Amino acid sequence: MRGHFYGRRFGAFAGGFANAMGMGGRAFLAGRRLASGELQLVLLALLAERASHGYELIKALQERSGGFYSPSPGMVYPALTWLEEVGYASVAAEGARRLYSITDSGRTYLNENREAADAMLSQLDYIGRKMGRVREIFGGVDEDDEADAQGIGWARRELRQALREKRGASADEKLRIAGILREAAARIRGKS
Repeated sequence: MRGHFYGRRFGAFAGGFANAMGMGGRAFLAGRRLASGELQLVLLALLAERASHGYELIKALQERSGGFYSPSPGMVYPALTWLEEVGYASVAAEGARRLYSITDSGRTYLNENREAADAMLSQLDYIGRKMGRVREIFGGVDEDDEADAQGIGWARRELRQALREKRGASADEKLRIAGILREAAARIRGKS
């Protein structure tokens, strides 16, 4: 069963995210999602960490991926139902909510597929780190800057818009823009 998860489908998942996070691939724009078997395995791995409600599992996947991967309840709850039906997870009612826990047979199954589960969780963590870095790069110097109509937040938005308008520019134009950006960075640092 190990090859089922780690083989062809995981390769597409990992490759798609790797391309996406390199910012050079079309996968970033197209988005990716886990196939049902992969999602079931990832959910099982998360349940091995701690018993959780479905909503908590969705949030855990969002957090791990820095918001890049956010499965819908329509994907997660059927996967949890399947895990329960095959005996890999148990469910306890907590009012209107359901608390999912991994069972012994679920742990056995997870251990048999640990390499694939760890690889997928590592990819989600990697994406989360990359997304955090992207937010840091495009984020503000200070949250108060966003409220200042003519301050750093405004200037940052203007710069992003100007760069978007130059997509597809010639090589010479890109070199000219890079020079302007380097000069601006030096001036901001007080080195010019």
